[in-house]
Amino acid sequence: MSRVLQQLGLRSKAARKFKHKTDKAHHNIAPNTLDRQFNPDKPNKTWVTDITYIKTGEGWLYLSVIIDLYGRKVIARQTSRYIDRHLVCNTLKQALFRRHFPKNVLIHSDQGSQYCSADFKQLLLQYGLRQSMSRRGNCFDNAVVESFFHTLKTHIIHDCYYKTRKQANKALFEYIEIYYNRIRRHSANGWVSPEQYEQQYYQNEKMIEAGTV
Repeated sequence: MSRVLQQLGLRSKAARKFKHKTDKAHHNIAPNTLDRQFNPDKPNKTWVTDITYIKTGEGWLYLSVIIDLYGRKVIARQTSRYIDRHLVCNTLKQALFRRHFPKNVLIHSDQGSQYCSADFKQLLLQYGLRQSMSRRGNCFDNAVVESFFHTLKTHIIHDCYYKTRKQANKALFEYIEIYYNRIRRHSANGWVSPEQYEQQYYQNEKMIEAGTV
């Protein structure tokens, strides 16, 4: 093949592997404290986080989520056209605000440069949070969020075309906030939705405090 190309005055050009642009950060890796303990006994004890991407007619849209492992509820989601430290920091800030700034939560992620950035680590320190990271190249260490992304893509990303990022954001809002959190039954929750499972926990806590249990 190369000889034929030379005779025609052409040369082969290998396709470049697509790479997402990321922040260049020093990889200060945290230990895998979570160690696949995916079933905490209460909310706001362990949060898992990751980033995925959606193709649109305007280019890539990056989605960052944080999931509370107790009920598998997506407690924060942010999107951006850039996959950088600002995306994950904004997601963490949203989670903290929505959950009323709990202390000592274990935040588990992969070893992405965004989670190793000084800005993200400063947020963890500022709000009294602990950090855990998957072992390098081991997706099973963050299996819950990986499973969520698989389900998300099966339902609203694969075989779907979004002309604009706005259209994709609308679909993400409707799926995550309305369907997944409030309606979709989850096997880890005894086949109730993440929202319902959390409400059951808080109702039980109130009954214990009132001495009715």
